[in-house]
Amino acid sequence: MQSIVIAGYARSPFHLANKGALARVRPDDLTAQVIRGLIGKTGVDPADLEDLVVGCAFPEGEQGLNVARLIGLLADLPISVGGMTVNRFCGSSMSAIHYAMGQIALGAGEAFICAGVESMSRVPMMGFNPMPNPALAKKSAVYMSMGETAENVAAKYEISRSEQEALAVESQKRAAAAREAGKFTDEIVPIETKGGTVSEDGAIRPGTTAEDLAGLKPAFDANGTVTAGTSSPLTDGASAVLVTTEDYARKHDLPILARIKSVSISGCAPETMGLGPIISSQKAMERAGITAADLDVVELNEAFASQAIACIKDLGLDPAKTNIDGGAIAIGHPLGATGARIVGKAAELLKREGGKYALASQCIGGGQGIATVLEAV
Repeated sequence: MQSIVIAGYARSPFHLANKGALARVRPDDLTAQVIRGLIGKTGVDPADLEDLVVGCAFPEGEQGLNVARLIGLLADLPISVGGMTVNRFCGSSMSAIHYAMGQIALGAGEAFICAGVESMSRVPMMGFNPMPNPALAKKSAVYMSMGETAENVAAKYEISRSEQEALAVESQKRAAAAREAGKFTDEIVPIETKGGTVSEDGAIRPGTTAEDLAGLKPAFDANGTVTAGTSSPLTDGASAVLVTTEDYARKHDLPILARIKSVSISGCAPETMGLGPIISSQKAMERAGITAADLDVVELNEAFASQAIACIKDLGLDPAKTNIDGGAIAIGHPLGATGARIVGKAAELLKREGGKYALASQCIGGGQGIATVLEAV
C-alpha cells in the first residue's frame, strides 16, 4: 500500500459549552473557519481535494443534515469537492481519517480533509429527542451514562479518587504550561464571532490543585470517586487534518507531519466503555510491528481520569510521554472533534519532539475503542 500522511493539522480554540466564547457560534460556521485556516496554513489546492469527511457525534440541529457538505459550501470549497458526515460518537473524526486512508488505498483520491465538530452548547448530549430501544435497554448497558461507566472502571481497577485527581492536576498543569509557552498557537485557527476574535482555549484551569479537586462532590454516584474535576468538560470545538498520499504531499511541498502506519477499531463492554483504547491500541501496535516501549508520543483522550489511568496501566504506556501538552480533562472534549485533534496533535508532537512512533487512541460511548499509529517521516 502506498504511503499515506498527515500533511496538516488545525483546530479551533476549545471552550466550555453553554458559557464559553463559542457558545453562540453555529457548529457549521465554526468548522468552515477551521477548514479555511487549514487550507491557508498548508497551501493545498482545494481543487485537488476529493472529499471533506466530517465526524460528529450528534449530527442534528445546526450540525445535522449532511453537515459536511454544508461546511464545504460555507468554507467556499470548489463545488467539485464532496462532503460526507460520519458518526462513531467520540471516535467520529478519527474514523473520518481512517475512511480517507481506505479511499486513498482504493485509488479513489489523493487528498482529503478529515474534520470533526461538536457544539455541545447548540446540540445537547444525547441530542434533542433520544429514543432508546426498550428491548435493547433491558439486555445491554449500551445506554448507560458515561459517568457511570467511569465509576465502573474506577471500581474494577481499584483506582482511588486521589489517583484520578493527580492525573487531572497534571493534565491541567501541562496544558496551562503549553498555552503559556505558545505551543498551541500554530494549531489554533482564530475564530471570528459576533463578540470578537477567539484565539485561545477557554477550558484550561491554571493553578488547579489536588486540594481544589478534593473539595468537589462526586458527579455521578453519591458514594463514587468521579467528579467534574476528573472528567472532561462539555466543550465546543472543531478540528481538521489534511490526509494525502506521501507522493502528493512531496510533489506539492506540503508540510508532512507524520505517516499513518496502522489503524484499528475494537468493541468492548458498554458498561466499561472507557477501556476501549486497550484492545484497539494493542491491535494497532501489533499491525505496526511495534510495542508500547517503541512509542515516543501518546495522545490518549482523557474522557475521564479513571479510564485514562486504566488504559495507561494495561497498555504499559509511559505517563511522561502521554498527553505531553495536557489532555481532554484540561483542554476539553468536543465529542466529534476530538479524534482529529489527537491524531493531528500526535503527528505535530512527533515532529516537534523528534520521535519515531506515536499512538492516538480514544474510548467511545456504547463500548468501542479506536487507535491510530503514526510514524515519523
